Amino acid sequence: MRVRADMPPGHVRTPGYLRGKIGWVERTLGPFPNPEQLAYGLNAQALPLMRVRFSMAEVWGDASETPTDTIDAEIYSHWLEPAEAPHAP
Repeated sequence: MRVRADMPPGHVRTPGYLRGKIGWVERTLGPFPNPEQLAYGLNAQALPLMRVRFSMAEVWGDASETPTDTIDAEIYSHWLEPAEAPHAP
């Protein structure tokens, strides 16, 4: 999956350094209220929360000291889009 590269204004819970990066869904954690809506006191819809794993090479490119290490992030499904994802090691 690819994290959307959008940079919307306001309260956003998706790390900027992961936007546009490709990872794979390690697991689905379940539906949770959208924190981007909760931050503004809105009636938050429940969205699937995913644990997405990225290689350090994907996140940091040539600056990665350990390119085969990974980082996990919990990202709501509305921030993910299909992509040619790397396969889990």
